[in-house]
Formats: sequence, C-alpha cells, structure tokens
Amino acid sequence: MKLVIGDKIKRLRLTSDLTQEELANRAGLSKGFISQLENDQTSIQIDSLSDLLEALGVSLSEFFSDVDEEKVVYDPSEYVAVDGTGASSFELMVPRSTNNRLDPVLLRLNPGESLAKRDPHPGEQFGYVLSGRATVTKGRQKYIVTSKQCFSIETDKPYQIQNEGGRPVSMLWIVTPPQM
Repeated sequence: MKLVIGDKIKRLRLTSDLTQEELANRAGLSKGFISQLENDQTSIQIDSLSDLLEALGVSLSEFFSDVDEEKVVYDPSEYVAVDGTGASSFELMVPRSTNNRLDPVLLRLNPGESLAKRDPHPGEQFGYVLSGRATVTKGRQKYIVTSKQCFSIETDKPYQIQNEGGRPVSMLWIVTPPQM
C-alpha cells in the first residue's frame, strides 16, 4: 500500500497560509519539489519530510496521527524562524499561528534594523519590550517604547517598528489578525 502524503502536505501548507515558495524557503527545499510532492509526482526522504514538517510546525507523530489534539504549551525549540523580515530574529512562537486569531512573535532588532513599513489594514498590534528601546511609528507620529513598557495600536494608518537606538531591542509582538 502506497502512503499518499502530498494532499496532506498541501492542506497543512494552505492552512498555514503559505505559498509553495514560502514553504520551500522555510524547509530548505525547492518550490518545484514542493509542487511535485503535493501532486504525488515524487517521493520524499524522511529527513526532508522532517524539515518540511518542522517548517509547518508539525511533528512526524502529529503528521501520521489522525487525532487532532489541542496543543497548549510550546517550547522555544518549536518556534519557527522567519527570514527576510528586516529583523535579526523573527520567531513565530506558536507554530501554525497564522491560522489563529492572533500571532505571537518573539522579535529582536539590532541597531538600525526595522520591520518593513506596513500599509493600513484591519487589525491590531500589541508589543511588550523585553529589553532595549523600540520606535513605533503610526502615521506621522513616533513613539518611543522602552524596556518593560508596551504599546497597543490599531493598524488603521501606516505603521513600522524600528530600532533607532544603539543597543538591540527584544520584544514580544502580538499581531491580529496574523500577517505572515
């Protein structure tokens, strides 16, 4: 009996709101390979499957299990690193959180780094600065948020998070609805 996994991978990818290219980049595979896999045109080695599932925030046992048990506690080893955000470290703290109503992110910005400026969209942002000093720009207004302070904004105007200081900034950032 042949085990067909392509459809299950595709469903997990779509549930995580990822393109084939985004999933391929996170898993260190090619977009073409992801496409062939989802269409059951190729097979996959267990180490590549493990990398792919890690990028989707799913363990091998979860993938091969038919039981959907709610996951409550997440270990830092389960965080999903996202590249290309403008931050030295951008980790989704809850794998597959793009399927939830909010998306918690552990963010680190070195001096001079910033997230891309975002256009207005429905939603809210909350940030708690663990260390350092962040600059939050909303519209034309700039706000300085220091260690142990937090910010909460509606995303009805363009906004951006930056580190304009000389020391790294670490923060917990919660986005709703998820944007990644």
